Amino acid sequence: MTPYGCWPSPIPPELLTQGAVGLVDVWVTRWGGDALTTIWLESRPSEAGRLQMVAIEPDGSRRDLLPEGFSARSGVHEYGGGAAWVADGVAWFVNWSDQRVYRVGAGGQPVPLTPEPVEPRSVRYADMRCSTNGRFLLAVRETHREGHHVDNDIVVLPAGSAAGGEPVVVFGGADFVAAPRFVAADRIRWVAWDHPNMPWNDTTLYEASFDPLSGVVGPARVLASGASFMQPVGDLVISDAANWWNLWRVEASGAAEAVHPVDAEICGPAWVFGDRHYVVADDGRVAFAIGGLVYVDGVATEIGVAALEQWVVHGTTVTAVAYFVDHDPAIISFDLDDPSGWQIVVAGRALPVARADVSLAQAVEYPTTVGTAHAWYYPPVNSAVVGPAEAAPPLVVMIHGGPTSDAVPFFSLAKQFWTTRGFAVVDVNHRGSTGFGRSFRNLLDGAWGLVDVEDCAAAARHLAATGRADPARVVIRGGSAGGFTVLASLAFTDTYAAGASSYGIADLSALAADTHKFEARYLDRLVGPWPAARAVYEARSPIHHLDGFDRPLIVFQGLDDKVVPPNQSEMIVAALRAKGVECEYHAYVGEGHGFRQAATIVDVLTRELAFYQRILQLD
Repeated sequence: MTPYGCWPSPIPPELLTQGAVGLVDVWVTRWGGDALTTIWLESRPSEAGRLQMVAIEPDGSRRDLLPEGFSARSGVHEYGGGAAWVADGVAWFVNWSDQRVYRVGAGGQPVPLTPEPVEPRSVRYADMRCSTNGRFLLAVRETHREGHHVDNDIVVLPAGSAAGGEPVVVFGGADFVAAPRFVAADRIRWVAWDHPNMPWNDTTLYEASFDPLSGVVGPARVLASGASFMQPVGDLVISDAANWWNLWRVEASGAAEAVHPVDAEICGPAWVFGDRHYVVADDGRVAFAIGGLVYVDGVATEIGVAALEQWVVHGTTVTAVAYFVDHDPAIISFDLDDPSGWQIVVAGRALPVARADVSLAQAVEYPTTVGTAHAWYYPPVNSAVVGPAEAAPPLVVMIHGGPTSDAVPFFSLAKQFWTTRGFAVVDVNHRGSTGFGRSFRNLLDGAWGLVDVEDCAAAARHLAATGRADPARVVIRGGSAGGFTVLASLAFTDTYAAGASSYGIADLSALAADTHKFEARYLDRLVGPWPAARAVYEARSPIHHLDGFDRPLIVFQGLDDKVVPPNQSEMIVAALRAKGVECEYHAYVGEGHGFRQAATIVDVLTRELAFYQRILQLD
């Protein structure tokens, strides 16, 4: 028998990045010929997180479409997304280094379509769509001006010429805009919202006429408001007007009705641009998925995947990014007449990890101080090792970011890194997480720093009480909002032996005064209106409550982070060291909010593992 937490693992840290790619988006189009071609966008940690567009050649080989020095990544809202679009043999993309829109065709070189701003990267684009006649692009534009002022507009620009004049603003004045879509040849729709709302709170759905010959857009008309609207396609849109993110048909008159309603959510919150979670086929059939169930006109079929994202349809054939419970994602296709007969179009990487060494997620529902919360539990699994019969494994409590996000049961090599070493993992969906309806999501309003802390601790207690975790060897880790929960959990509870915070928040007041526009008023809803609720901010901020903060901490921070600036990590590290609490700090040049470079990812995991093994005395 081998002690938990130090099992010999088939997953070294380097395996998380070697040959790893993230499947970000997918399109099917005619590319340099008459045959349909699959094109996709993938992230590459081995290339410093570069996002490359890739096409399948007629002979089945793969070809990169972007030359060296180009990366299809948007900086709008800092989180980006929606950085590329492909249609009729042309790709448009936002280049990371200058944030200009480029056009590239089969065998061609990228040509810029938008002018170069006076201040580099001060004008950014995202969420592009091409008109049905191929003449114009709609896009979200974000303009950064002096004094940290930021404008967000919807613009139209020629889709096929070199950079000329400024794109034309067709809608402005709202704090935020998203999802400009050609819903017909002569109509466009989009979504807008204002502070202090986020796109999963209170948004407005707009419509306007569009002249496909001149590109002129008519006056904006409000179709619906008061709910979260996302992803308009024709007269359909995703809305949570009846608690769940379901499909609704909204007519030009504003009349609305639910389409194939179900008490579950067909998508998550709009943290990034460009999500596509359903399709409307040429024959009018509507298809979406909830987990591994594919619904075609309301009829569900189990297809044996964990989830589907970035849907595209040609005729009756759907292509999408598929997630699984026991291996990496892939791009698959299926016919609407038989979704279960799907085929792999682009396979994920082959991993040297046997199926017997993969820990599968187990759904856990457990009591909290008020009501219940949810989590995914991953037991330690390693076919070559047996743990001590009389002992329970150490537990790694994980918290998603957001905090309005969710933990999902997809295969993650990062989780298997821990479970193959003899750690149990619990990935917590605390009150306020998405995926459980609007009413559950709203439980976080005014309660961030309370219910998330309570629910993480309750998950650990529940698993310890049922023999699935050692209560004396529980650690907690998280990034961004999850990093805040780590720091708050160590400051306000005695549940954990140690914690790991990646770009976490130590001082809510400082964050309210120094973060990007997208989340500048997010805390008004989660904590209270700033600065009127200053006392609440201080009561929730770990930096002001160090008396009970006596457990070791390891901190990781990107020095280019504009969402949670490095001063947040630096202040908690300095305060704990002054108090005499053990605290490691590791900062990374060239990293922003979320680590993308292979060397950083490997270094973080290596240091975090060694930290836990030492603190927990695992040998």
